[in-house]
Amino acid sequence: MPPLPDATPVVVLVSGSGTNLQALIDACDDPAYGVRIVAVGADRPGIAGLERAEHAGIPTFVLSVGDFASRDAWDAALADQVAAHAPELVVLAGFMKLTGPAFLARFGGRTLNAHPALSPAFPGMHGPRDALEHGVKITGATLFVVDAGVDTGPIVAQVAVPVLDDDSVDTLHERIKTSERGMLVEWVGRLARDGYSIDGRRVTSPQKKEAP
Repeated sequence: MPPLPDATPVVVLVSGSGTNLQALIDACDDPAYGVRIVAVGADRPGIAGLERAEHAGIPTFVLSVGDFASRDAWDAALADQVAAHAPELVVLAGFMKLTGPAFLARFGGRTLNAHPALSPAFPGMHGPRDALEHGVKITGATLFVVDAGVDTGPIVAQVAVPVLDDDSVDTLHERIKTSERGMLVEWVGRLARDGYSIDGRRVTSPQKKEAP
């Protein structure tokens, strides 16, 4: 069934296989989920994430950093392209580029990203590896509102994942991604349906409705 007409419009940005994107697309099959993915953007062509969007009939766009004179020019173009679809929320689903000042000036406070660690621990590209090397017994994933830092924004939700004695970086990361995916789907829907507020570093949602 198609989303309800008043479903929250969302743009999703991807860089790779798009497994989180697919989970969101699947969730949108239920009209009660409250989300309508209006476009999927990428920072590179030819990726599976774009194929998933096209298969679902969702408009796509690609903006490669190398096609622009500067990173700032790319950031401004990304903001313009996303704005053309008039989203209320933007979800970075495995998007491997940092958004900059021009983008955050227009979509700050309504851009979500997930990180495979329990923030503020282990920010950056190698959260699972860093957690394993540090010897922690519990790690996980964090959903946050994007700010100008690296994985430093106000936290929306977190999910814990135990570190097993025989874990490799790959096995740990795969389990984190599974938990991250469920958290992302649940909370994108919840924030879309019920709204949210940000007070300093606290993100709260009224939770007016049960998640489907």
